[in-house]
Amino acid sequence: MNDPTRKLALVTGGLRRLGAHISGRLAEGGYALALHGHSDANPDDSLAETLGAHDSQWSGFVTDFSQDGAAGALLDAVIGHFGRAPDLVVNNASLFDYDDAGTLDEGSLEKHLKINMMVPTVLTTALTSRLSDGERAAVVNIVDQRVRNPNGDQLSYTLSKQALAESIRTLAMACSDKLRVNGVAPGLTIPTDEYEDDQMERLTALMPLGRLSSPDDIAQAVCYLAEAKSITGQTLFVDGGAHMTSFDRDFIFMEQR
Repeated sequence: MNDPTRKLALVTGGLRRLGAHISGRLAEGGYALALHGHSDANPDDSLAETLGAHDSQWSGFVTDFSQDGAAGALLDAVIGHFGRAPDLVVNNASLFDYDDAGTLDEGSLEKHLKINMMVPTVLTTALTSRLSDGERAAVVNIVDQRVRNPNGDQLSYTLSKQALAESIRTLAMACSDKLRVNGVAPGLTIPTDEYEDDQMERLTALMPLGRLSSPDDIAQAVCYLAEAKSITGQTLFVDGGAHMTSFDRDFIFMEQR
């Protein structure tokens, strides 16, 4: 049975990788959880263990954000299941494919803009119409430290994240009667299998703080902004200081041996 005294969070891409860490931290904080997945609604093993340990109220929702109307349909499905609108939406789901100035085409750019910018924007604006008078919710968008000092790699991805980052202040103002809208900009946090252990050590040494961001660092920042009642329109860079340095390439291409 749904407990209406628990705050409800919708986390897109919330079942695996960074999204799972964010979902787990919210579960530890007592949130009920609507967890979105692209093709299935099965949490990874670590998240499943956390959800069980905290007797979490949660449900999974499968939505393909490349489909028209998917964002609004997801929000309505969550409200239909829990009987109320979310108190928090974490826009974490993301598309990350490689292109550059020589390979970018309309299709790639359109796909990245739709999933990385349009879907979070629609979820944010749609949430305002689902809240009753006097209710106020929070939105936290996961962006990327590269929006501050971009390079030419993953160009469609970068442009879409820059658009999302710039939308935060605009939406914070446009929706200020119902929402607080903020962002978290991670640095290199969970490497793919393409990275080598020694490479990660060398990349760590390049950061101003001599460390990379951890999943827990990002989850902690999301939880802070979720509860920070006087903060809106802000983006918190959680990246070991990477945004203060201009890198010529994406991290995957740096410090290779």
